[in-house]
Amino acid sequence: MTDQSLLTVLILRRRDLERILRLSRSTIYDKLNPRSPRYDASFPKQIRLGNGAAVGWLSHEVNEWLALQIASSRSSSE
Repeated sequence: MTDQSLLTVLILRRRDLERILRLSRSTIYDKLNPRSPRYDASFPKQIRLGNGAAVGWLSHEVNEWLALQIASSRSSSE
């Protein structure tokens, strides 16, 4: 068993993402849509879960994005 296999991957579903980020469903998908004025290239990309329409987001990517948003807001306010 390698160290890689010991890592825990937490996948957030859309409702979890809405609750954590306090963003609406439409805002989340706008941030993912390059044609939207709200598009954010740094926003975590969704992953497909199986062959159906189910998607999720990797929690560590969401946490990294949040950390960048916090750092950006604090550096611009100084």
